[in-house]
Amino acid sequence: MRTDAIACWGGEAQLFPWLTQVQGRSPLLAVLLAFTETALIPGISAAGKTPRDRRYTAHADAEFLYNGPNPQPQYPLPPLQAGASPVLITRACVEQLATPLFLIDAGLTQPLPVPAIRLNSQPARCLSTGQAMPIAIAQQLFQQGQAHGAAIAAQHPDRWLVLGECVVGGTSTALALLLALGIEAAGCVSSSHPTCNHGQKLALVQQGLAAIPDRPARSPLELAAAIADPMLIAAAGMAMAVSQTQSVLLAGGTQMLAAYALMAAIAQTGVAWQPDRIAVGTTRWVMVDPSAQVAQLGPAIASRFGWEPLLLSTQLNFQRSRHAQLQVYEQGFVKEGVAAGGMAIAASLATGASVETLRQWVDDLGDRAIAASGIASAVTD
Repeated sequence: MRTDAIACWGGEAQLFPWLTQVQGRSPLLAVLLAFTETALIPGISAAGKTPRDRRYTAHADAEFLYNGPNPQPQYPLPPLQAGASPVLITRACVEQLATPLFLIDAGLTQPLPVPAIRLNSQPARCLSTGQAMPIAIAQQLFQQGQAHGAAIAAQHPDRWLVLGECVVGGTSTALALLLALGIEAAGCVSSSHPTCNHGQKLALVQQGLAAIPDRPARSPLELAAAIADPMLIAAAGMAMAVSQTQSVLLAGGTQMLAAYALMAAIAQTGVAWQPDRIAVGTTRWVMVDPSAQVAQLGPAIASRFGWEPLLLSTQLNFQRSRHAQLQVYEQGFVKEGVAAGGMAIAASLATGASVETLRQWVDDLGDRAIAASGIASAVTD
């Protein structure tokens, strides 16, 4: 499938059954926000110029997503190497669809400045330690993810779930989890850099994996606790629970494919899920990234677990955007985050919005944000 607005990159057998479940229906959005000290490593991520910026990127994105443009935000969107936060895409779609929004703190350095659900978690240590989280925290995250997912689904029985994330450094923890689960992912993952820093990521991951004693005997949650981040575990719990009654779009690229793989591994231990109700949705910029091979992750997951995830992308592009900060997406900067790709897909499915309509929504929000100075310090030409 390839239309004006949405493309399919894998798992085609599930495409039309999944579309039948969601097309024309309104979504709800939940975004899991977490922090890993992996983000503090110089050069590991472009989602914030400095380590301090990266420590509070999630707070700034959550505040903008919840409030929209604000002349005096508590957490201004951080300066990037180039471009503007993908939260502009998400917020534009949320406004147009009047989407119910749930922000979930899965382990941040400070409480969010807007209403949020707080899980019993903590920021993760760097994945290189092989001891990112205590196993008790990982177990609680999974269970709380299940509980909150079931509760949110019950509150909105006529909607379906877009589940997003905001974790700086999260493609590195995702790579670690994929490799720990036995999935050939080296050289495949994307990043916020124009050219992915595969060597830096892989060296870090190999250090973390080497620090896990008796690794082949570890359970999926034990592996995730050792080298992943809190979002991945909570996302697995939420999506597995919601899939019992409703459809789910895991909104992200590498990170949400890793969450899908974790679900498949956990399912082998006897936890119920409905994989035919779960898809992964990202942006075109992730899928056409010449320095990554994200489309290969689906078949690699299928080779390991026997089920290939349905993988979609929005065809949104910013070639005709009137904002230079958005045009640089076409040069490989930023690419994805905060459920941007998933909400663009959801908007097209719910309203039939074309890529030109989506672009206009984001451009209009960009006008308002710049006028309010809400992103004035967060963009560079």
